[in-house]
Amino acid sequence: MVYVVDDDEAVRESLKLLLETHGMAVEAYSSSEEFAQSYVPGRGSCLILDLHLPGASGLDYLAKQNDAAAELPVVIITGRGDPASRARAEQLGVLAFLDKPVAGQELLADIRQALERA
Repeated sequence: MVYVVDDDEAVRESLKLLLETHGMAVEAYSSSEEFAQSYVPGRGSCLILDLHLPGASGLDYLAKQNDAAAELPVVIITGRGDPASRARAEQLGVLAFLDKPVAGQELLADIRQALERA
């Protein structure tokens, strides 16, 4: 299972279509809060998480979770990345930090790596 959390509906739907086209099961959410209410730990999975979300940012959400990136491999995507966010993501154990527009093949490779890790 691949979870996509992005507040931009067009990005969310485009990622969902890309992943489903490659045979992956996908659930998509518009916020970290919505994802947190639905997530069931223990399912082999990967989280694609937008850096800038309404409410808690992607990194703020991860920081509140206990070892979230260790249990659920995370790929951060962002249209406005900066060195401080990249460094914080690395400290939180994020698998990859990708800039939008995301290259499909790079994202797929990172997701496959995450799913093997999960």
